[in-house]
Amino acid sequence: MIRTYKFLLRPTARQAVALREMLADHCALYNGALQERRDAYRHTSKTSITYGGQSAQLKVIRAFDPERQGRWSFSSQQATLRRLDKAFAAFFRRVRAGQTPGYPRFKGVGHFDTVVFPKDGDGCRWDSTPHDRRTRVRLQGVGHVRVHRHRPVRGRVKTISVKREGTRWYVVLACDEVPAEPLPATGAVIGIDLGVARFLTTSDGAHVANPRFLQSMAGELAEAQRHLATFPKRTRQRTKKHRAAARKVAKLHTRIRRQRADFHHKTARALVRAHDVIAHERLNTAGMTKAPAPRADPDTPGGFLPNGAAAKAGLNRSILDAGWAQFLGILANKAESAGRRTIPVDARNTSRTCPECGHVAKENRLTQARFRCTACRFTANADHVGATNILNSAGLVLCDAA
Repeated sequence: MIRTYKFLLRPTARQAVALREMLADHCALYNGALQERRDAYRHTSKTSITYGGQSAQLKVIRAFDPERQGRWSFSSQQATLRRLDKAFAAFFRRVRAGQTPGYPRFKGVGHFDTVVFPKDGDGCRWDSTPHDRRTRVRLQGVGHVRVHRHRPVRGRVKTISVKREGTRWYVVLACDEVPAEPLPATGAVIGIDLGVARFLTTSDGAHVANPRFLQSMAGELAEAQRHLATFPKRTRQRTKKHRAAARKVAKLHTRIRRQRADFHHKTARALVRAHDVIAHERLNTAGMTKAPAPRADPDTPGGFLPNGAAAKAGLNRSILDAGWAQFLGILANKAESAGRRTIPVDARNTSRTCPECGHVAKENRLTQARFRCTACRFTANADHVGATNILNSAGLVLCDAA
């Protein structure tokens, strides 16, 4: 299996300055390569620039600017150019598919936060001081940076990434050949129904409350954002107060993200420990959180009819606050590592189908929480009915596979 490990870096003051300079120089390389592609396409010859051509220029660039570009790993600079090439490949793929293209944009220094080293030992070295009890990672141009390794690393380290999140630095290891750690079989099978009122409901009738981390900190976050909005959005040099206001907003968002991820990990781990098979809905959260299309008013030129955008925005915010996609990804990863199985099933009509008689009707679900079959008068909690139907659908999937 392939697994990633994320550890906190504890750089010295001098190493932190070097890490910031490394990000800034890689950002400049990315933007320069993007500018070259734009200029080549705007030229009358419509010259096509590829990754191979730009990578071949690195040797000249490093010799011309040894104080900046020449300091860093050649392989990491190739990875930055490859990152731009992937952005253009995705752009042309969306153009061919008729989707919104989204042309690659220039990166600000504050938005370029990751440098990738494609191979351990090429410009970087994990556990570079094995004789020392403290773990360190060596980065070319930075030195041996201390790592807070809170768990053992298994498998073979393939790539090493350095990432900045706010004022903190992290090292991310992508490891191959990671052995599985199967848990003992329990013989239990369960279905889960994700929701907004409750985070999830199981087919056994258990409910997990929705912590609503964003909503609980909405007041404090809104106050910090209002204070940040008093400063100019576009300025060449931020003042000390401006930088402090931006750091506070980023800190609050980071706290919310960490709380949500911690909740997802603990909830997924509890499910994986207790069940061999976990069935869940196959959800398209990107489509579920789309804004409603505007409705033109035929009687008023240039006017629009109400389309429920305000109510939909509140629902979208609640869905994104719950983080269903992140939770299902964590659940699948933990299940694979533990030798368990997750089964995504079609979510259509799972909360409108009677588990007793199989009658499907929109009127069966009276409210968000109440289910009452119009055919056989069966009454239950709507989320519990959905989880039960998901489990039944998973049984059909297993039978078809067998």
